Amino acid sequence: MTEQPTHDQGDPRFAGLPTRPGKIIAVHLSYPSRADQRGRRPASPSYFLKPSSSVAASEGTIERPAGTELLAFEGEIALVVGTPARRVSVEHAWDVIGWVTAANDFGLYDLRANDRGSNVRSKGRDGFTPLGPQLVDARSVNPAGLRIRTWVNGDLAQDDTTADLLFSFPQIVADLAQHVTLEPGDVILTGTPAGSSVVVPGDVVEVEVDAPSASGSPSSGRLRTTVVQGETAFDPALGSLPGADDAQRAEAWGSREAAGLPSTSSTRLPEGLRAKLEAVPVAGLSAQLRKKGLNNVTIDGVRPLHPEAKLVGVAKTLRFVPLREDLFESHGGGYNAQKRAFDAVGAGEVIIIEARGEAGAGTLGDILAIRAHTGGAAGIVTDGSVRDAEAVAAVGIPVYSSGAHPAVLGRKHVPWDVDVTIACGGTTVQPGDIIVGDADGVIVIPPALAEEVADAALAQEDADGWIAKQVAAGNQLEGLFPMNAGWKARYRDWRDTQ
Repeated sequence: MTEQPTHDQGDPRFAGLPTRPGKIIAVHLSYPSRADQRGRRPASPSYFLKPSSSVAASEGTIERPAGTELLAFEGEIALVVGTPARRVSVEHAWDVIGWVTAANDFGLYDLRANDRGSNVRSKGRDGFTPLGPQLVDARSVNPAGLRIRTWVNGDLAQDDTTADLLFSFPQIVADLAQHVTLEPGDVILTGTPAGSSVVVPGDVVEVEVDAPSASGSPSSGRLRTTVVQGETAFDPALGSLPGADDAQRAEAWGSREAAGLPSTSSTRLPEGLRAKLEAVPVAGLSAQLRKKGLNNVTIDGVRPLHPEAKLVGVAKTLRFVPLREDLFESHGGGYNAQKRAFDAVGAGEVIIIEARGEAGAGTLGDILAIRAHTGGAAGIVTDGSVRDAEAVAAVGIPVYSSGAHPAVLGRKHVPWDVDVTIACGGTTVQPGDIIVGDADGVIVIPPALAEEVADAALAQEDADGWIAKQVAAGNQLEGLFPMNAGWKARYRDWRDTQ
């Protein structure tokens, strides 16, 4: 039986803990539901540190700083170390843990851009780690039999268990202990399930951890935090300022829909619309969009690797910015925006890459083309170059680019963000726009106009086909192309018989 803790009565922030933690270690991803929501399942656990000054009392407030919008809650199970440990086996790792309690790993997505996973500014602020209120003896529970629930304003937002974690709690403890010495009082935040989202001033967030199947159903009780609005602005002379884009909003809220953004989840076009777009040439669609007043809807300067293949799909966007060595160091390596885009592409989507028309380095190669193809992507369009062009062509997926170049991405580009409005080949592309390509090029169609434009283009194709037959029969172009009233009447008569 673990010895009962002696609470630090000198500071109410730590009243629910045996002592002030020497360190707080947090897991990035551990719940399958959260991993699926993020579109990736890591092969191994990864971590970040939070300062003990971020700990908050089990009932209190959290400040959303002035000038920010994306404060998100993350209900979590906190493990409190009871016994010093260095290099322990998975079989004995749970013996290291003295207690279990509830935690809320609050994060400010507006400050994530320059942290790149370290989360120092976005999650290390004062009050961003409420813990408590009660400690549950770890000996009394099975680490695979715990439940985590979170409520926002009384509504259940998260409800999951530890039965099928990507990484079990003993594995996490053993992994950490092979790198650092775990000391009594240290806290391990074990990740959050799906359901994390944004909260605003006035919202009340409650988190509870319990073990329903254990004797006595031990519980941490409700950890309760109220969001308040901060008044102090950040000093622009000291460091980077908060910023939010649509990609951060979607991650913070949990989905584009929850964030009030246009949905990109419906990647499969209705079959009837898809059939129409596959039947009509890009030139015909261009003519109809021009009649609607839309002239700048072609992605210029790109040519297909497979001119015979028709491209029809829904845009998923990826943006590169010009190379700056320090930014490539922070954004170009590891699981960067480029890899995230290709990993997350859905069936029927077209990856559209903004490379600013810079052809001096590749923007994708055969590995990424294979990933997009196996993910069901409809195609890839980049206004930059393709590397390993022959291998990319051999994959078979429709690809449009400005040409081929042997250099790697880092020669000219930094992969920056995904699922945002971009400029590709001189035209604006938004996530969810409809993309059609053939040997003539690639065109962008606003979704609201797609059905009408496709119908009009098909009708025009029928008329043009009939006109072509009349010209082939020896008729002159005057009055026929375009048709005058007489020819229109003859065409209507012919059409009525079909």
